[in-house]
Amino acid sequence: MAEKELTFWDHLDELRRVLFRVLGVWFVLAVGYFTAMPYLFDNVVLAPCHNDFIFYDLLRWIGQELDLHDEFFTQEFHIKLININLAAPFFIHISTAFWMSVVTAAPYLFYEIWRFVSPALYPGERRGVKKALGIGTFMFFIGVLLGYFMVYPLTLRFLSTYQLSATIENQISLNSYIDNFMMLVLCMGLAFELPLVTWLLSLLGIVNKSFLRKYRRHAIVIIVIAAAIITPTGDPFTLTVVAVPLYLLYELSILMIKDKKADERDGLNK
Repeated sequence: MAEKELTFWDHLDELRRVLFRVLGVWFVLAVGYFTAMPYLFDNVVLAPCHNDFIFYDLLRWIGQELDLHDEFFTQEFHIKLININLAAPFFIHISTAFWMSVVTAAPYLFYEIWRFVSPALYPGERRGVKKALGIGTFMFFIGVLLGYFMVYPLTLRFLSTYQLSATIENQISLNSYIDNFMMLVLCMGLAFELPLVTWLLSLLGIVNKSFLRKYRRHAIVIIVIAAAIITPTGDPFTLTVVAVPLYLLYELSILMIKDKKADERDGLNK
């Protein structure tokens, strides 16, 4: 028996159920993170503040193995945050739990998107969309991990130790730390979706390998501008830390898609 074709209102009702399920998962995760936040805050969120953070240990190991004595590899790092806003700890507790739930619920969100759109797709389209959502989930978490383990620690260590004058003592506020932490980590996760977006645009015939190569110089300018927007500070160091991975992602995008001419040759050979 053939499946009954859904009306516009049936689709709208299904979309409503999808949204309720996603919000339900977010809420459950947020409650869990809120409960575990004292431990997570000390051991995850504030971990880059301490000298025994894994990335700092890696830098010191590289310095020892290669006999490098530059401060970048030997620096002992530790900062203590201060709070000057009475309500800040409470609201940061809530917002951090919420954003952690959003990040970890990403695979489930992509799964719900897949369930919602797959009935309307042809078999070939289903394979493409399924592959795109899988790659998108993987790349998002790679970006989040890179932002947490490398980009943010480098930014924090540089900016917190930078001195305009010896008479000025740097004191980092809790709000400033969290704002920068969330901004860089989440933006790096979103930035790693660039190859996926480019691949989807190539499937639609909007871009191809030759196009990306031709406008590589323009892309570099756009990447620098995007990095300046992503970074919460305007210093060249943070800009470089964000811009370089974005440029490498652009080059990865070129490798992921086929040239239009190559596709035409393959079609003739078939």
